[in-house]
Amino acid sequence: MEIKRVLLIVLTTFVFTALFIPLAKKIAEFMGAMDIPNERKVHKNPIPRMGGLGIYGGFLLGYMLFGQHSVQMNAILIGSIIILVTGIFDDIKPVPAKYKFICQIVGASVIPLYGGILLQDISAFGLYLNFGIFAYPITILFIVGIVNCINLIDGLDGLSSGISSIYFLTIGILGLILNNSNGLDVTLTFIMLGSTLGFLLHNFHPAKIFMGDSGSMFLGYIISVISLLGFKNVTLTSFVVPMFLLAIPVMDTLFAILRRLINHKPIGMPDKNHLHHQLLNMKLSQTKTVLVIYFVDILFAVASILYVIGNQMLGTNMYGIIIYVILLLLTLVLVFKTNIIWNHDKKKENNNSTN
Repeated sequence: MEIKRVLLIVLTTFVFTALFIPLAKKIAEFMGAMDIPNERKVHKNPIPRMGGLGIYGGFLLGYMLFGQHSVQMNAILIGSIIILVTGIFDDIKPVPAKYKFICQIVGASVIPLYGGILLQDISAFGLYLNFGIFAYPITILFIVGIVNCINLIDGLDGLSSGISSIYFLTIGILGLILNNSNGLDVTLTFIMLGSTLGFLLHNFHPAKIFMGDSGSMFLGYIISVISLLGFKNVTLTSFVVPMFLLAIPVMDTLFAILRRLINHKPIGMPDKNHLHHQLLNMKLSQTKTVLVIYFVDILFAVASILYVIGNQMLGTNMYGIIIYVILLLLTLVLVFKTNIIWNHDKKKENNNSTN
């Protein structure tokens, strides 16, 4: 794919989405899809949701102009509509978690069962594992997992849309570097990069609109699908690459699950101990908090690029691995210094009451 075509795809979807978002905002206000502030919210005034309509609009336009018809693409479109509609209903009036989860499974199931897109095996750090017949349920769980990771981290202006943009940009760069930029995964990547940046223009602090579940669930869905396509097209040479590109939302989700299990709380119960809340507790502003997370995510992206380039061109991925290890060690420091898993304040209170 020529650079001119890449720029055309990104610019076209960016401009369309940026211009469509104000209409999506009016639709959200008309439908009553408003995010009302509460004790868990950071914003102070009601803000329209359903920004996902704009992102999805950019995705559809990009596909019609630059995509190619295929069974795989049909599966992606069918699954995405199921995910989007579920998100829209949830943006208007919260859908019970179990019904939302069922819809996510149905949308995800279209990808392996109809599209034939499977996570058949993984390879990382010299290890190889083939899933065999379990590839189908594992693929579905992978998609649903990423959908919820992006959904959970959507807690500050521009956070999930910025992280998604970094992901799309990195995959696009890898596709260009490895001369594999004509695959469906890379075409979708540049389409989504423009669409997500067009939304981010309206979503960065102070946000004029939120993406809502319609946006966060769709972004998680398309990110997971691009990852799966990358395995087939060898844009991503290892399962490590997409996982580390999504390190922040994945770790934040795992920490949330551990935190709730340790505190004997329901796994789906919302709280204010996510990564962005920890940074806000350090007296960082919303903008600085988001920029810090962007910076860490970019470091993971650089490590992933070095990992792939080293593996493909230098015969060693040691440089990428070293950066991965450093970033993971810094993550462990964050875990022990904050309440992201353990509530240190409660521990102190318990110790004081015991004494």
